[in-house]
Parts: sequence; C-alpha cells; structure tokens
Amino acid sequence: MTEASGRPTRSRSARSSRRSPRSGVFLQGKAITPGMGLGPAGRVEELPLPDITERYSAIGPEAEGVRLDEAIARALHQIEKMRDRLVGLPEEGREEIASLLMVYERMLGPSRLLRQVRSRIADDGLCAEAAVSEVTHELALQVSRMAEAVARENNTQEADANLRLAGEFEEIGRRLVRNLTGISYRAFSSLPPGSVLVAEQLRPADVAMIDPARIAAVVTQGGGGADHTAILLRALDIPAILAVPNLMAQVQEGEMLVVDGHLGTVTLSPNETELRLAAESAQREVKEKRAFGRLKRLPAQLQSGEDIELSANLELPAEMPMLMRNGAKGIGLLRSEFLFGEREDLPDEDGQTEAYRAIVQAMDGRPVTIRVLDWGGEKGRACMRRLGLAEQVADGDNPALGLRGVRLLLRVPEVLETQFAAILRAAEPAEGVPPGRVRILLPMVTSSDEIVDAREIYDRVVRRLKRKGHKLPDPLPPLGIMVETPAAALTVDTLARHADFMALGTNDLTMYTLAVDRADSMVADRYSPLHPGVLRLIAASADSALRARRPISVCGEMASDPRVVALLIGLGLRSFSMNSASLPRVKRLIRTLTLEDCDQLRRQVMLETDPVVIRDLVRQFAT
Repeated sequence: MTEASGRPTRSRSARSSRRSPRSGVFLQGKAITPGMGLGPAGRVEELPLPDITERYSAIGPEAEGVRLDEAIARALHQIEKMRDRLVGLPEEGREEIASLLMVYERMLGPSRLLRQVRSRIADDGLCAEAAVSEVTHELALQVSRMAEAVARENNTQEADANLRLAGEFEEIGRRLVRNLTGISYRAFSSLPPGSVLVAEQLRPADVAMIDPARIAAVVTQGGGGADHTAILLRALDIPAILAVPNLMAQVQEGEMLVVDGHLGTVTLSPNETELRLAAESAQREVKEKRAFGRLKRLPAQLQSGEDIELSANLELPAEMPMLMRNGAKGIGLLRSEFLFGEREDLPDEDGQTEAYRAIVQAMDGRPVTIRVLDWGGEKGRACMRRLGLAEQVADGDNPALGLRGVRLLLRVPEVLETQFAAILRAAEPAEGVPPGRVRILLPMVTSSDEIVDAREIYDRVVRRLKRKGHKLPDPLPPLGIMVETPAAALTVDTLARHADFMALGTNDLTMYTLAVDRADSMVADRYSPLHPGVLRLIAASADSALRARRPISVCGEMASDPRVVALLIGLGLRSFSMNSASLPRVKRLIRTLTLEDCDQLRRQVMLETDPVVIRDLVRQFAT
C-alpha cells in the first residue's frame, strides 16, 4: 500500500505477522533478464483505483472537459519528469523507455482514444472518470481479443504486439483516472540500496522510475516475457523474474531473497551456503559482463583469420538498445510487421519512411536489411481482415501452403509499392548522417518469376521517385530473397540470376522440409533443424550462392546457438543474424575456433543420419 505521498509502505500482513525463518523454499516464475541478484525484499504496493459509482456528470460536459484537460496536462507533465530521469539511466535503457514515453504522449494528443473519451463526455453525459475508464477498457479489450485470435493461429509475434498495445491503453487510462481522482502513485526511491523489488505488478511507467544502481533484482506476481515491462527490464539489464504465482502472499518485507534470472527461481530466506553460492555466481557474472563489454570492441574472427559477420534480428524499434549493447555489426533482418500489426488502416508511405529512416540513422552507417511484409497463410490473418485484405486470407486446411510472403504482396502490389518507396526514401543520403547500407528482402520466394515480378514493381517505384526529385542512393539498395523452402534451397543457382543476395530462414526451411509444425504438440518432437535433410539443403544453398558470387546469410534460430554456428561455418556460411542476446556468446566461441575446427565438425556431422546423434555431436563440440 502507498501513503498519500506515494512512498511505498509495508502491507498490514507484513507488519503484523512475522513468520519464522525458513530455507529451501523456492518460487518459480518467468525468467526475463538473465542474472543473479540477492538482497532483502522491498515490497511495493499501490493504492487501487477507486470504484466509479456515478457514471453521469453532475457538473455538465463543459466542466468535465476542463477536468479532463487538466488530467491530460498533468499526465504529460509526469511523462516529461520521467523523461528527465532518463539521463541517470544506463545508455542501453534510455532509448527503450523514451520510445514508450513517446507512445504515451501520442495517446494523450489528438488520438482515437481521447476523441472517444470526449464524445462520451459530450454526447453521453458521462463524467470524465467514467468516460476514460470505459473507453480505455473497451479499446484494451478489443485488441486483447485480437491477440487471442491471432494466438490461436500460432502467430505469437502479432499476438504479443496486440497485448502490448492493450497494456498501453490500460496504462493511459489508469494514469488519467488517478489524476482525476487524486490517487497517488507508488515510488521506489525509499527502498534501501541493494533491495530486491517485489511487486504484484510492474508497469512500463514504473520501470522508468527504477534506478538500476539501487535495485539488485525485480520479482513480480504478474507480467510476461513479451510485454513492455519485460522489454524495458531487459534493456536496463536488471535480473528479473515475472509471473510468480502467489508471490505477495509468500514474501515478507525485508526477507532475504536469491533471484536466479537464468532459471526463473526465487529462493526465500536462503541458508548460508545458498547465499555464498549466489554471491559467487553474481561476481562471476559481473566479470563475464565486463568481458562481454571488451568483446564488443573485438572483431568476430576465427583464430585462423577468417572474418565472420554477426548481425542482429530486430522485431521492434524498442529492441535497438540491446542490439547496440551487444555489438551487432548491423541489422541482418528487420521484420517490418511491427508497422502493420497495431493499426486500423495500412501505414502510408510517409509514416513508413519516418520509421525506417529512424532505424537506419540510429545504426550510424551499419547495414540494415529490411524484410517487406511477411504475412499470409497462418500469419497476420486477423490484421489482414482488419486492414481490408480479407480476400487474401487463406481459410483452407493448409494455410501455410497458401497465399503468403511475396505471393501475397504480388496480389496486392499497392502494399509492396508503398513499402518499396518508403525504404528507398529512408535510404536517401542525409547531410551530416553516415550513409546507411540498406538492403531489401523478399519473403517466401519459391521461383524466379516471383523475383522478376517484384523487381518490375521495384524499378517502377524507383522511376516514380526520381521523377519526383528524390535523391536515391547510388547504387540502389540491393533486392534479396529469403530461402525458406526446399524448392528455393535446391534452385539457389537459378534464383541467384535475379536476386542480389540470399538469407536462409532456417525456421520455415525446417518446417517445410520435415512437414512439421513445431507449434503442434503432437509432432513438435520431430522438429529438428539438425536433421540431415535440413543440413544438406543448407549446404547446397551455401555452395550454390558461393558459385554464383552472391552473399548468403543465416537469420533463423540456428544462428543463436554458438556450436551450431560453428557447424554452419563448416558448411560454408560466413554471415549470421540472430537475437541480440546471443551475439556475445556466439562471438566468444568463434574467436576460440579455427576454420579446421569447424570443418572437422562438419565432416563428423555429415557422415551421420540420425538427428539425435548429430545433436549430441554438436553439443559436445568445443566443451
């Protein structure tokens, strides 16, 4: 519970009932940020929002409008104070939190949310609290239901994006209602240094108020791995575990805790041995992080001298700080779906240009590969219907074999034209900004005619932009393809005549090669990227690209495993894009190997036919 000042206080149960010391009690939650943290529990609770018992205004719409404007102004001032605090945060977390605050500010501007709130006040006679509460609840519920729908289609990326949007609506609603009713916020500044922050729920705006130098770890009862809170905690690099069942009923104020952000466990009242081991582990991690910091500045190079290119996949702009912190040499796969998933209409050319340009300029001259919209089949179906593309939604028995990727885009060329134009404009030279090396990637290509048709659209867009006076980069951004099916992998030599580069999407390549949907629990155990059939397709693709003198990279999950990367190097690959958290560990192993080591692993693996034996060979490599 919080006092009127907003300072955290102990709950009544924590003050009145002190349980006897205990040891060996473990709680399990969702590991968010890897790391070991230990310290006394600092319980932080907040006063609940008041029940709105009177929906209709007793003072009239005009006066309610004034109250709403004052609450909005107060909320904007609070957001500005949070932005001022960013100066004191680690560099990695600043951009992440700043981008979220910008979202809040947009919602508090001339947004759909506030238009509906003002309409409820003016047309329905509601008081400001009721109007805010009802509208934000309805909007959050709407996108949450959309998240549930796309989750049933196994599109976790789109589902997570909708859940984040629902959380943003809810946060703005809470903030405005608190400002309208005078209910105070919680604060964390009074927690003793070295505390483990324990809360029922931690919202993104709360994370913006945390000082990582004072907090040893964070544990909450609610939350999940894909929400804004998790993203921000990872950016601040605070050991964190979310979604711990019944947490608040089990942890006492001041009780010593050991938080294992690797395993997702919380040890209550650890004994001396557990404390010592946790402290030793935390010290090792500090040394490892320092080593990773030094590693960031070193090249990804085999001991035998060969350079390996390590880039990062980017799902959301908010992940940029983590990418830069971990030393990515570029963005090997920018998934552009984030621009489409949270909208009621298709993003226009200017809006897309602004989004891409911000990312390209933030990379400061490093290469950025932007994949155009990869929807269709089982991906993005609910959003496609919402955006007016219902005719292209496949409802057959095998949506993954239907209209998706470049097939879909060629059916709606106006979407592809807009995206091409926005990427080309984002790549335009800018005064005082290093030229960005932008590349464009076509998804789910299976035959050369798809590349030819897409390139005709690309060339048409180039001519249009030049006529309008745009100074496009010279040379133009190269046009490449994703190799995600056996058909593409087996015809790379033919596709290379029309594509400027290739990227192996090993997730889909594995699925289509083995006819296994890893989201289907009945056959998920059959999904293995180390299956001999998949490895032979990868080897054939790499060999064909090399003979055609076309760059080829790997951007699937295989690139996130250091030992698998060693095998892929043996198969002829030299460029990899992965989730940014994997970059330091992949680079560390690469710098200990020679090309002969990788080739020896390849020879051993390619003699085997059993995926289990191959997996064990890879696991035992370089141990």
